[in-house]
Amino acid sequence: MSNIIQVVNVDKNLKTLKKGVHASDLDQLLSSRGPFTFFAPSDIAFDKLAKGMMDNLLEPQNRAKLKDLVNNHIVNGKIKYQDLKDGDTLKAVNGKEIHIQVKNGMASIGDIPLLPRDAKITNGVMHLMDTVIL
Repeated sequence: MSNIIQVVNVDKNLKTLKKGVHASDLDQLLSSRGPFTFFAPSDIAFDKLAKGMMDNLLEPQNRAKLKDLVNNHIVNGKIKYQDLKDGDTLKAVNGKEIHIQVKNGMASIGDIPLLPRDAKITNGVMHLMDTVIL
């Protein structure tokens, strides 16, 4: 079994996230014991950002902003997809609230659908999303 960072490092749909996690030094956190729930934005999610935004965030002087952006997607504790409940409010590690909606068995954050990731992860769980939480 792999930890969250090992999964991010090898997933071909998470290349931008991989760059962001390593540039913000959050690879240390996400490879630690956890457990964490990681709402992982795909490359499609980062492609939806304003042109040049991610390149700008990857600059060394913007490391704190990048870290805050990635932290929007990390929650302490392991929350499986089937355990997400309509109306749940989760607190991201940076204090931001994440509001869960569940309709017809499909979970989302606002209008951003979540996809369960079935990978066996030692330090938590990942859910994929196609939009970045700003």
